[in-house]
Amino acid sequence: MTTEQISARNDRVASTQTPPTLRLENISKTFRATRALDSVSLTIEPGEVHGLLGTNGSGKSTLIKVLAGFHAPDPGGSMQFNGRDVPLPLDPSTFRRLGMSFVHQNLGLVPSLTVLENLRLSQIALGKGRRINWRKERAAAQETLDRYDVDVEQWRRIDELSAVNRALIAIIRAFEEIREECERTGEPGLVLLDEPTPFLPKEGVDRLFQLMRQIADHGSAVTFISHDIDEVMEITDRVTILRDGKVSGEIETRDASRDQMIEMIIGRSLASAAPPVHVARKFEPMARLKGLSGAGIPTCDITVGKGEILGLTGLIGSGYDKIPYLVFGADPAHSGEMTLDDGKHFDLRTMTPAASIAENIALLPGDRDTKSGVGNMKVFENMLLPDIGGYVQGGFLRNGQMRREAKALGERFEVRPNDPELNLGNLSGGNAQKVLIARWLKREPRLLLLDEPTQGVDVGTRANIFKAVKEAAAKGMSVICASSDAEQLAELCDRVLVFARGRIVDELAGSQVDKDNITQACYSSLGTAEGRAQDAAGQDKGTP
Repeated sequence: MTTEQISARNDRVASTQTPPTLRLENISKTFRATRALDSVSLTIEPGEVHGLLGTNGSGKSTLIKVLAGFHAPDPGGSMQFNGRDVPLPLDPSTFRRLGMSFVHQNLGLVPSLTVLENLRLSQIALGKGRRINWRKERAAAQETLDRYDVDVEQWRRIDELSAVNRALIAIIRAFEEIREECERTGEPGLVLLDEPTPFLPKEGVDRLFQLMRQIADHGSAVTFISHDIDEVMEITDRVTILRDGKVSGEIETRDASRDQMIEMIIGRSLASAAPPVHVARKFEPMARLKGLSGAGIPTCDITVGKGEILGLTGLIGSGYDKIPYLVFGADPAHSGEMTLDDGKHFDLRTMTPAASIAENIALLPGDRDTKSGVGNMKVFENMLLPDIGGYVQGGFLRNGQMRREAKALGERFEVRPNDPELNLGNLSGGNAQKVLIARWLKREPRLLLLDEPTQGVDVGTRANIFKAVKEAAAKGMSVICASSDAEQLAELCDRVLVFARGRIVDELAGSQVDKDNITQACYSSLGTAEGRAQDAAGQDKGTP
């Protein structure tokens, strides 16, 4: 659907008896010389699940922050909620009074508080009097949990819950925050979910979708922001797509194909060639891990070859994602040694991140916000942080040189906007990931450890990251990539090790490395974990 067709459709919607829950017209936002939003118009109907798609940097996050009152839009735009004009810019407290609520990717829960305290936090904070009627609050919290069929003990702390239950608590809290207002006015509300699924297993996503449909069935609308096109096609009724800050199209999900959506997102067709056919290759060993244990890993032996991209995977909780942190020294190992191709030996019990960096070993953690980047530091500082000592002259940092090099790296890795002076936290998630990938690939590490390197990034950014990693591997860099994404592993890896209950239970190489084989191996792994681990005792199943 073209921009003109969308505008005509909006006019028709405005003339119907039931107004859209949300109607935006000509919303723009400019940061310095960058136009993050350019005349965006959007309608969301009562009772629909509406997808919002776009590449990292397309304007999705900026639009959500405008609706939350965090950003003031440029003059000239307008907003209606349930048919009534809403003055812009929004005050940060306005969205809740209107009947809007948000669930951001970090969920916004307080980990040290209980389920009860998180569910009733607003009511407790705004309550009158000095004493809290805990009996009343417990009854209200249980009524909420029962309403959405969520079986979680009220007294459990949030940090004790599974990722699925944390997400469910965040969503029902968001809907409960507006439900009473909706019942009072008799008008629908709007719950906006910003990337709630990346950390969830398939069964958790299914449960989340069930809850989203339940909210829509009550007459309120749900906006679902995601990079996972398969999920969007499964759950949404209609999709609006942003590209370069503009609406590039709108489409009814039932009328769309996956390829259509991808083309609308990135503005071109991805190469439609068949997935790469891997040929089994022999690699000279670069790093041997012997007797590695810790963080739920009983013991394992892994060898990665020089120039090899080795994938680690399994079902959630199988332990594969612990390996990069144990090797790097970010998590303590109980036992194990690492031997490199230059003959150096390391006791992994005493390994530290500083020692790993000194040996030109790099780790890109999966938790971008708290373990990888520093959001309130500038892009050039984040990009060059491991090499900061090389930019000191006469006791002063050579900031000019750092900015120039960061600018060049930003261009090479297609960081948008390519402004070294911006704080990392001001970039979209995918562009922040490009900065952090650039940080390590600039150093040409001998071993790169990756944990979910493309989690939460769009299809275009994902392709760029794959290309950069493959090019570095072709020059001799070894890679260990832990990922739950079978499609990613099939695209990227020469060999894949499958984990179950902390042990390696399967190995796929050559033509076996495809999405279906990897998925099947993961789901069949639990039944074979103990037996296969016993059969493999003493064998180095991780050797190329």
